[in-house]
Amino acid sequence: MQDKDNDRAVIHVLLVDDDPDIRDQMKWALTPDYSVIEAEDRRSALAAVEREGPSLVVLDLGLPPVIDGASEGLAILREVIQLNPFIKVIVVTGNSDRANAVTAIESGAFDFIEKPIQLDVLRVVLQRALYRYGVEQDRRVQYTSVGGEEFEGIAGISEPMQQVYRSFRKVAPTAMPVLIMGESGTGKELVAQAIHRQSTRREQPFVAINCGAIPDNLLESELFGYERGAFTGAAQQKKGRIEYADGGTLFLDEIGDIPLGLQVKLLRFLQDHKVQRLGGKDAISVDVRILAATNADLHKAIEEGRFREDLFYRLCVIEIAVPQLNERGADIALLARRFMMRFAAEQRKQLKGFSPEAVVALQAYGWPGNVRELENRVNRAVLMAEGAYITPGNLGLCGPAMGGDEALSLKTSRQRHEKDLVRLALDKHEGNVSKTAAELGISRPTLYQLLDRYGLKKTKAEGQTENA
Repeated sequence: MQDKDNDRAVIHVLLVDDDPDIRDQMKWALTPDYSVIEAEDRRSALAAVEREGPSLVVLDLGLPPVIDGASEGLAILREVIQLNPFIKVIVVTGNSDRANAVTAIESGAFDFIEKPIQLDVLRVVLQRALYRYGVEQDRRVQYTSVGGEEFEGIAGISEPMQQVYRSFRKVAPTAMPVLIMGESGTGKELVAQAIHRQSTRREQPFVAINCGAIPDNLLESELFGYERGAFTGAAQQKKGRIEYADGGTLFLDEIGDIPLGLQVKLLRFLQDHKVQRLGGKDAISVDVRILAATNADLHKAIEEGRFREDLFYRLCVIEIAVPQLNERGADIALLARRFMMRFAAEQRKQLKGFSPEAVVALQAYGWPGNVRELENRVNRAVLMAEGAYITPGNLGLCGPAMGGDEALSLKTSRQRHEKDLVRLALDKHEGNVSKTAAELGISRPTLYQLLDRYGLKKTKAEGQTENA
């Protein structure tokens, strides 16, 4: 929508809070830059989303709870994203409600801010969210071809990435299931999205679910849905993710974390393309293409009895391996510059690029966290940079980790960095396994494996997080 007075696009922001004073405060701060819409409860919030189509939502997680004790704010968040998967929701939480904030992020929230609300912080977060919203909208209508620096939003000129491009260009027009293999942070979901956008299903839904981020006892209902009264708290009928993906694509991330009992039900769906909601009697036919991803060794999981061999061959009709960032040397500087330009625009900073020392540091580092780590380091570097060029210090890539007299193999170097990252994240969250895994972008089972691999002690807080 265009503002006729100044010929600029009008950005609608929905404020959802039951306190009118807080809404007034935020509205006063945001009105110069946004068209502000207000809502005080679930009904008015969902009506505003359907009627006004806001790009951004600021949502108070502390709204009065529903009957079963669950957060009303979380319920609104999930319904808003169902109405518009592209909308960016910033949740507001109190200091004592950080567990719900983590759950909100896992449920699709863009970011969270804590009370009392700092208006300057709110403005910055909204700017970031708006930028990301615009990028995603552009990607919905822009399609590029193999051979350049970018294909379907995935940047890379290295031969390993060119091979990935060629692979999903071949498989995309088919209806075959695809198994995407790769370490955490390599961009497996981006590959899945690219396959969907290149397929005949591109105009239909792309529905993603992280199987490792949802507790086992909830994963089945998330996938298959449930009928009213199916279990305590099932106050109304709910479609599962599979039904929401009807006609489109379902992306099952961290497929290796699905429990054995649910693997049987998923296998049955892949065989007959029918779902039965929990508590339901009728089987519902669904036309869905399955894309799955994992960073686990499924062959080892099969040998150990943790993953069904028949399910593996149903999912792995075609396999695409996404390379680690340290295997994509030609792409590191390209990706770093793209991230720098994006974050500089978001933070309104004038930067010319990376210093020669920073370029050397980028190429020398092992990147255990892959592209996700590169993105995070560049984001930090843009924030910390004081001159026109980003330095190794801004990137956090100076000191013993970057060199010395001791010659290390690439594998050893990556392991050292990986161990340090896990230890620092674990210390930051005081042993909270769920929060540590969320920050690292991995599942809890994968985190447990890393803790065992590197001999890192689990704290007493670990047991407290299993129900988080």
